[in-house]
Amino acid sequence: MKPIIKVENLSKQYRVGNRPQSYATLRELFSERVRWPLKRLRRQSLNSDDRNVWALKNVSFEVDPGDVVGIIGRNGAGKSTLLKILSRITGPTTGHVELYGRISSLLEVGTGFHPELTGRDNVYLNGAILGMRRSETKSKFDEIVAFAEIEKYLDTPVKHYSSGMYMRLAFAVAAHLEPDILIVDEVLAVGDITFQKKCLGKMNDVSRVGRTVLFVSHNMAAVANLCRRGIVLSGGSIQYAGTQTGAVAEYLTSVDLRTERLRERTDRVGNSAIKIVDIEIKDDEGRPLDVIASGQNIKIYLHYEAERSFNSSAIIAGLIVTTQLDVPVFLQHNRLTGDEFGTLPHIGAFVCCLPRLPLAPATYRIGVSVMHNGEYLDMLADAAEFTVVDGDFYGTGEVPPATHGCCLVEAHWQLETGVKAEVLAGSTPLH
Repeated sequence: MKPIIKVENLSKQYRVGNRPQSYATLRELFSERVRWPLKRLRRQSLNSDDRNVWALKNVSFEVDPGDVVGIIGRNGAGKSTLLKILSRITGPTTGHVELYGRISSLLEVGTGFHPELTGRDNVYLNGAILGMRRSETKSKFDEIVAFAEIEKYLDTPVKHYSSGMYMRLAFAVAAHLEPDILIVDEVLAVGDITFQKKCLGKMNDVSRVGRTVLFVSHNMAAVANLCRRGIVLSGGSIQYAGTQTGAVAEYLTSVDLRTERLRERTDRVGNSAIKIVDIEIKDDEGRPLDVIASGQNIKIYLHYEAERSFNSSAIIAGLIVTTQLDVPVFLQHNRLTGDEFGTLPHIGAFVCCLPRLPLAPATYRIGVSVMHNGEYLDMLADAAEFTVVDGDFYGTGEVPPATHGCCLVEAHWQLETGVKAEVLAGSTPLH
């Protein structure tokens, strides 16, 4: 079978710190031409300059028609750069790509939309960009509008849309105009949970009719359920290519959170006025824990360093616990509990006290964040991980496995007799 996508020795280099060039005069163009041989020699000598960053390095793979391929990797691995090259938004530095079919891509909110045009106009504009006749787009128009759920605002310029409305319409257009190849980046995170499920279902439908889907996501559960193949990128190179389960396992294994110093992580968000530099989990006696028993009291220490000039007390420190497949388990921050920290010292720790940890035996991940006035000072995904083992949460010595649900819920069972029980059983009460 001939592949629908063929990538050979693809590399992309960016030069950090370059300023965009302005339009040149005729004199400047002539001078540039004269100096070109010397500049070429200098460029060759600077090829190993630290300002040259390789976003992709010698990437090669093939995708067959009808494949659903998940592309996963940490932030900065090169996923978005790869999709931009495949979507012909940017060109490679070396290597080449062969594409056989019509491509529809959804890489950023609003990609391919004109802000001054209405939603209706943008549907037809995108159809034209994809090479479709107006009659073809018209035949799909009602389906697109129904899927996007924005009929009320269809004749409003899209510059007035919220990010969620933008995303619903953009995905509806990309998925319904029958592309041979559908490329979707992590933009689905903009939508709500119901819309995300709807989009995943639509991508599944697209793949069932023989169309090809490339899907970038940090949601390992979505990759495992939707995709049939997986590619793991690391540092701009392919670390693994094979089944989706193998790709997820490779990615989770490669992200060794316990050996990488948190202080040195560069994939964080925020201005670092406050920076989380270490995470510890301790018991009630202050002893560090390697593993935690279900139902055990624990304290999670988020050690931080603050700039000496920072003196605000309006700080929200939080953490989110997820499964190994990136499924959220619970969120906790001090605004939920109403706790305030007061004036922060330069060095300290935000401590989250969790009584009777209600988690089933498994390995979990922790993401952390520090906010001030609605803006991130520091935010880091996959900042730490911890393992929960069997404990005596219920006082019976029995704990269900994580396959039956990761949360342990306190409850009490009792038996009631009388009218309600008899009615539920379908019998007639005796008098």
